[in-house]
Amino acid sequence: MTYIITEPCVGVKDKACVDVCPADCIHGKDEDTMLYIDPQECIDCGACEPECPVAAIFPEDAVPEKWKSYTAKNYEYFGQTPPA
Repeated sequence: MTYIITEPCVGVKDKACVDVCPADCIHGKDEDTMLYIDPQECIDCGACEPECPVAAIFPEDAVPEKWKSYTAKNYEYFGQTPPA
């Protein structure tokens, strides 16, 4: 499983989560409006979740319903297909 970054990150892009990630799997270009977690690199350690100042990071199976679309956006950012 992976962690998913959701809507509260949009426009914020606080990189506290990047600093604590032991797998270096959180990415985002300058022109991106938010950060993304590479599902193939994520080791499911959860270190990023408590560091997010806007509570935008969730385990994939616990993403709130209102932000479920961010699961697909996260996978697609890395050219991957989200799980069915």
